[in-house]
Amino acid sequence: MASSVLSRALFAHRFLQSSSTHFHKPKFFTSIFSKRSFHSLLAPSHLSHKASGSAYCSMTSSAVASQASFSMQSVPTNEPVVSVDWLHANLREPDVKVLDASWYMPDEQRNPLQEYQVAHIPGALFFDVDGISDRISNLPHMLPSEEAFAAAVSALGIENKDGLVVYDGKGIFSAARVWWMFRVFGHDRIWVLDGGLPKWRASGFDVESSASSDAIFKASAASEAIEKVYKGQRVGPVTFETRFQPHLVWTLEQVKENVEEKTYQHVDARSKPRFDGVAPEPRKGIRSGHVPGSKCIPFSQMLDGSQTLLPADELKKRFEQEGITMDRPVITSCGTGVTACILALGLHRLGKTDVPVYDGSWTEWGAKDDTPRCIVLRIG
Repeated sequence: MASSVLSRALFAHRFLQSSSTHFHKPKFFTSIFSKRSFHSLLAPSHLSHKASGSAYCSMTSSAVASQASFSMQSVPTNEPVVSVDWLHANLREPDVKVLDASWYMPDEQRNPLQEYQVAHIPGALFFDVDGISDRISNLPHMLPSEEAFAAAVSALGIENKDGLVVYDGKGIFSAARVWWMFRVFGHDRIWVLDGGLPKWRASGFDVESSASSDAIFKASAASEAIEKVYKGQRVGPVTFETRFQPHLVWTLEQVKENVEEKTYQHVDARSKPRFDGVAPEPRKGIRSGHVPGSKCIPFSQMLDGSQTLLPADELKKRFEQEGITMDRPVITSCGTGVTACILALGLHRLGKTDVPVYDGSWTEWGAKDDTPRCIVLRIG
């Protein structure tokens, strides 16, 4: 059964790769859903160490979300994650919805939709990170407009009263991005599943093979709703109302200002070689290096060996080792705005719940000729 599901999803994916029906399709954007591919996707329901050297620089709505009916008393107020045991115990609660937000780097050659169909947490909906994004920007999976996000999330069947648990196939990776997205649009009733699908399966909890036609329909409808909004077309009823939180997302201009003013401590989640500029960027046309004044804390330092979020004391130690203090504001970035959200997740556990993410991150900054950058010169 799994192999037949995989074949259908693979066929749909290959079909999409040859399709050019997207509106204003940017260079980096690839959604796994399109109107033409929907029926192909239907399936029956079944069950760091520091490098030596010196740095060189070349210079829609205002409605308030209603309270959910279920109890979250077992989850601390400022806690951004829930355990697999908690989710297993609360999985059938009517106002708990689970999102599979798996996303992978292009060079990993992993297809999140295929993997979702083969195995996912029972009842989980699929959240397409590349699809629920700005369809006009030429940058990958940029934050969509309020109207587009509300339309897509409503198509998934999500309401403001819902408590959301989001996970991914790595442990804690792209799920943190979706956690941040919902918070940007005013929904704080969202948590990341600590350890993700790997931890869930390692704990012996059941997964579903294949996805129901309803789940695939909703995911496809979300992608179609995004396209309609950017085309100026009418969409279906909106059940999710946004309250945009501008302080949680930064633009290129804000980062430029911060280079001069140094008000915020800037932390980069990329690997140290990429940050130092000694390793090439994975995307063509992007210069190497980092934003002047920023510090490097690779996102992996937020996690333990089982890909769960470190305890608060360990997280604090990681930041303090790089000179980041908790008494000053922090801005995070990375390559394309995904792993920067893992740093924000760790800082949230430390009580810093207002950390903005630079959405364009290094893919935007490094592609421009007029943005200053630093590289590390290795001597000897």
